[in-house]
Amino acid sequence: MRNLAPPKPHGVGIGLRPPHYPEILDTPRRIDWLEIVPENFVHTAGAAMRTLRACAERWQVIAHGVSLSLGGREPFDADYVRGLKALLDELGAPYYTDHLCYAAIDGVAYHDLLPLPFTDEAALHCAGRIRELADRLERPVGIENISFYAVMPGSTMTHGEFVTAVAEEADCALMLDVNNVFVNARNHGGDPLEWLRALPLHRTIQMHIAGHIEEDGRLVDNHGRPIVPGVYSVFREALQRVGAVPVLLEWDSDIPSLDRVLDEADAARAVYDEVLGPGASSGSDAA
Repeated sequence: MRNLAPPKPHGVGIGLRPPHYPEILDTPRRIDWLEIVPENFVHTAGAAMRTLRACAERWQVIAHGVSLSLGGREPFDADYVRGLKALLDELGAPYYTDHLCYAAIDGVAYHDLLPLPFTDEAALHCAGRIRELADRLERPVGIENISFYAVMPGSTMTHGEFVTAVAEEADCALMLDVNNVFVNARNHGGDPLEWLRALPLHRTIQMHIAGHIEEDGRLVDNHGRPIVPGVYSVFREALQRVGAVPVLLEWDSDIPSLDRVLDEADAARAVYDEVLGPGASSGSDAA
């Protein structure tokens, strides 16, 4: 993979979210690392940046973007990319991750992660943009397998084949979202473990694990509920196949208290150490 250095974070982290700013620096509970949405911090100042900088003195901070539209047609916003690189440099972030999707058309941001057609042409297009972004950020870029609710017309590949084609052509990392694997399998049919095994797991640099809701018989990836047993089953399989990579517990809607989020992170960490051995989440050698 392109200049892929071992990631610095380990164990189970949580997202740094505004409702928790007032208390996170004072919590005595275990937090292994933090993830931010960089769009909330690039070219900003004030209380949010002060909180981020104070957190970065205590924990490793990783950035996971939502708006760069890796599959889009418009050129990357040069000013934003410069600001993003400066933020990543300040945080000492070893890599950057974003979603394998498009998020804007003709300059209009849709504030959603929209699926691409699963075709060779789209894979080559995305790969070129990922290589460009990695060069401009001067660090590896990892792509997330998104949840999607419709297969785009003209698709000639499965989702797993498409993600693999992009990752191989771009020679980039995979940001494996376990909940998205489960949601997609349930919505589109098939065994979640087969959907997992179809992805380029050997390229995994990080994982996400989260909750979801059900609406009208369809699962929706809302990051607003506890993790269900079926997702934990996929998580266990992923850990067995990938090993000790950092895992993020996502809780981004209906955000509860910090203690409740940390309870869920503790539960995920217990599974992590159960599968990989005592001390694995602490960066120690698994037994």
